[in-house]
Amino acid sequence: MDFIRMKICLSVLLFLNVWFCTAFDVSTIPFNKGFSHLFGDANILHATDDNSLQLHLNQNTGSGFKSSDLYNHGLFSAKIKLPSDYTAGIVVAFYMTNQDVFKKTHDELDFEFLGNIKGKAWRFQTNMYGNGSTHRGREERYTLWFDPSKEFHRYTILWTNKNIIFYIDDVPIREIVRNDTMGGDYPSKPMGLYATIWDASDWATSGGKYKTNYKYAPFIAEFTDLVLNGCAMDPLEQVVNPNNCDEKDVELQKAVFSRITPRQRMAMKRFRAKYMYYSYCYDSLRYSVPPTECEIDPVEQRRFKETGRLKFNKHHGHGHRHPKIRSTSQVLDARISENEDED
Repeated sequence: MDFIRMKICLSVLLFLNVWFCTAFDVSTIPFNKGFSHLFGDANILHATDDNSLQLHLNQNTGSGFKSSDLYNHGLFSAKIKLPSDYTAGIVVAFYMTNQDVFKKTHDELDFEFLGNIKGKAWRFQTNMYGNGSTHRGREERYTLWFDPSKEFHRYTILWTNKNIIFYIDDVPIREIVRNDTMGGDYPSKPMGLYATIWDASDWATSGGKYKTNYKYAPFIAEFTDLVLNGCAMDPLEQVVNPNNCDEKDVELQKAVFSRITPRQRMAMKRFRAKYMYYSYCYDSLRYSVPPTECEIDPVEQRRFKETGRLKFNKHHGHGHRHPKIRSTSQVLDARISENEDED
């Protein structure tokens, strides 16, 4: 197992006007030590060292992989390079779920990268679902400050029994702090790590206006430096004893990546102010009363419409579940996507 000591002084001055440093200790894992194919075997290409792989989408099928175990909390990460050129209608997802085991009460944490038209800013979404509560999803949407098809960037999901943090290149972009009133909406059952690429022409880009064009196939998503740092559980063990992972939970909560420093928090706030264009917390059409974990900023609230979209003269610019399973938030997606192709 390769050990990587990442001491990265990040300059996010260009887009957030703030400097900070982080230090993550992570162990990468070869594919054959922690993962298996999910679907589209012929469209999964492995590097000779087994530390990198490609997921392809062509006219026949997409592809995907998953972790061999489920985990009761942990840090889960990969460096990803997304398809280039015209990628409208395509979704690349990097996510955690237990949908294969808990059919009606699954939990989920997602990065979902939406199909892109060349020359436009890339859009992506983070989600949180607990106990099958997809109708009470905690979706947020953003644009990226870089082109994710040019080089690898690290995407990380931290999940503990106290908080969830989404990172891009070790920059925190979203934190969800658990509180008692959330109940089962906070993911609480062991989840596996998944990655997929598939055709979502009916909704992914501008509400389905732009379809997948297989003239540009194969569409290739590349993954390397995979990280599974969690308490592994038997995927068939549906009755979970949370005490089995107490030691790992303590380790995670003490780790540097579980705590957001004041400078990081400032950077996250500036990222969200500049690049977040939809927030469920401000979507009064879905929630007449915001969910209890939402911290409503009156100044920020005035910038959003009742739909959760930003009030801009120009519109700024969700899911995969498992392929061929329709997202329960596609009505939401259609509403958010209205006119977003005008960017």
